[in-house]
Amino acid sequence: MKRALRLGRFAGIDVYAHWTFALLIGWVGWLSWQRTGSLAGVLGGVGLVLGLFLCVVLHEYGHALTARRFGIGTRRITLLPIGGLALLEAMPSRPREEILVALAGPAVNVAIACGVYAWLALGLPPGAGFAQTMLEANLVLAVFNLIPAFPMDGGRVLRALIWTRLPIARATWAAAWVGRAVAVGFAAYGLATGNPVIALIAAFVWFAGGAEARAVAERERRAALRRAEADASARARAAGSLTPGSEII
Repeated sequence: MKRALRLGRFAGIDVYAHWTFALLIGWVGWLSWQRTGSLAGVLGGVGLVLGLFLCVVLHEYGHALTARRFGIGTRRITLLPIGGLALLEAMPSRPREEILVALAGPAVNVAIACGVYAWLALGLPPGAGFAQTMLEANLVLAVFNLIPAFPMDGGRVLRALIWTRLPIARATWAAAWVGRAVAVGFAAYGLATGNPVIALIAAFVWFAGGAEARAVAERERRAALRRAEADASARARAAGSLTPGSEII
């Protein structure tokens, strides 16, 4: 993969960090230095981000391994400054499958949060401050990803629910437009609070949702053409098999 560093291969899936991820690490390191003025503070801030993104990787593995149960492979998992992306080889073929794949990621974060809570319940174990931050971060990740902003997890659940009533292409466009409405809210909040990460997520939701909707529409159009060609070919073969004295009953 161009412009990305391969971090390793786990459970048969390559994990990459996009080059922009280095910008995030540098930005966090700079902010930590400004706040603490110490190397320990910088290492603590960067370590916190790396711990958070380890949880993001596990979140993406939740999607990937659940998709594998339905016969869908994962090309790679990529870390970006705004989160992670599991690139599946195909989309689920049924609404129920899409719901399970989408919910698997937040479920991993809830499981991590429960495990950390159990660790903290022991009293004041080593690294309690870091663990508390990871607990809160995983709960935020779980809830935030369930916002119905397609193509985020909650948006995919919304698309699957609409898909039970409408064709997949129309369901995707409906979910994408809901996602764009949410993206406007994200952008307004990000600009009002000076939070560039939320603003970047808003841009991602707006453009990625529309791009996937167009891709699904094109895929369905081509599938319809293939079906029409197959039907025409079958009719032609049937007509060619008739002789002048044949009767169709």
